[in-house]
Amino acid sequence: MKRIYIPLLLATFVAFTLTSCNDELADINRNPNATENPQPAYLLSAAEYHAANLYWGSTTSYNSSLLWIQHWAKIQYTEPDCYNVSNSDFATTWDTGYATLVANLTAILQSDLSNDNYKGVALVWRSWTYLLLTNLFGDIPYTEYGQSVTPAYDSQETVLRGVLSDLEEADKLLTVSGEKIEGDLIYKNDISRWKKLAKSLRLRIGLELGDRDENTAKKIISTLYEDRSNLINSNEDIAQFVFTSSPQWNPWASAFSSRDDQRISKTLVDKLNAWSDPRVGVYAQLPQDVSVKTYVGAANGLSADAANNQGFYKLSLPGTSFLKDSAPAVFYTYAEVLFIYAEAAARGWITADANSLYQQAITASLNQFGVSNEDVIEEYLQQEGVQYDASRWFEKIGWQKWIAYYGQGPDAFTDWRRLGYPQLAAGPNSALNAGELPRRFFYPATEQSLNGKNYRLAVAHQGADEITTRLWFDVEKKNR
Repeated sequence: MKRIYIPLLLATFVAFTLTSCNDELADINRNPNATENPQPAYLLSAAEYHAANLYWGSTTSYNSSLLWIQHWAKIQYTEPDCYNVSNSDFATTWDTGYATLVANLTAILQSDLSNDNYKGVALVWRSWTYLLLTNLFGDIPYTEYGQSVTPAYDSQETVLRGVLSDLEEADKLLTVSGEKIEGDLIYKNDISRWKKLAKSLRLRIGLELGDRDENTAKKIISTLYEDRSNLINSNEDIAQFVFTSSPQWNPWASAFSSRDDQRISKTLVDKLNAWSDPRVGVYAQLPQDVSVKTYVGAANGLSADAANNQGFYKLSLPGTSFLKDSAPAVFYTYAEVLFIYAEAAARGWITADANSLYQQAITASLNQFGVSNEDVIEEYLQQEGVQYDASRWFEKIGWQKWIAYYGQGPDAFTDWRRLGYPQLAAGPNSALNAGELPRRFFYPATEQSLNGKNYRLAVAHQGADEITTRLWFDVEKKNR
């Protein structure tokens, strides 16, 4: 009986398979766990929340870029502070960026339930995501992502120019008088502010193009400057995600609730102390050792023993406002917009007073961090070390923009590489060659195994998959 049953079962299975194979092939790329028409409000909330965790989290921020631009330093497990990292250390940044953020935002764009304002917001936030990824990794999948399981990598130039176009399209989709949206946790469904962010991101990209295509950079920035009232133009317009309480809490609060691995960098604290910067008490806490009466930073790039020997209680923790459960993840500030205008004026791209814009940018940053006393601000601005110098605009803007970027590790890392200032030095236990500093993230190991051909083409185009390889925007001879 068994000898008869098995062939019949097999024949039935084969017949069923042959009659249904076309349907199965048509559905082969469909996610069985996905809804046919996902609710855009839920997808948007999720994308914003995961973006905030990614941008301020371990792999993208406090165990990488925040250390490398020397806002923080490690006092335990110092390997990332010494640039001793591998291609497994940045997988979360890549995977979350693509599989969570880009996927959710593309789903909004493709959903039948999305109105134009949903699509415009999703396109702005997807553009922000692609910008983050390309500025950390370089060449990345862009035009083919979501269309192939092994997407080709686009050059960074292609990604930047493509995102510029995407942001223009987003701005056209966004209409203040259009249909309402829900689920926006960044701007609380305010379409006018999303339009400002779209233009402000174009401003940021325009500056990135400056050392490669000055004419295009000048055209983009000068056009946007003329329209500046429609960009981020006050601290009320800052793009940020405000966390709540555990488990939806700020990643820094989460990290410090169970670990004690980081302190404020000596590079940052020494500069703040030297200029009596009123932000020092916001950025840092006084050391827990009450005998230490001033803010003290930890040195970057030390061995674990040397870092420990500085004294845990003699070094400054990050400021208490940054370690609250509800502390916001800040993505884009008014100060950054003003610093871009100041640099554009210094480079002759716009007709404006670079010194005035520089002072406005510093003031916006001081205001952002709670410093509002006009006498305090004026005293700070008039210090010799702070005063603008047209012959050294790159150094002056470099230092102040770097200070203002505190907490925004990935973007501070990008702008430091682009501008070349401030001039930072590796610590004594650096795993890199003398004079070298990190300039990108490794591609994740999964790209080598799952998308090997395109990974190899990307490396052949961009350069070795090393953290010291310069990205397209990061030219070696900056001509400052």
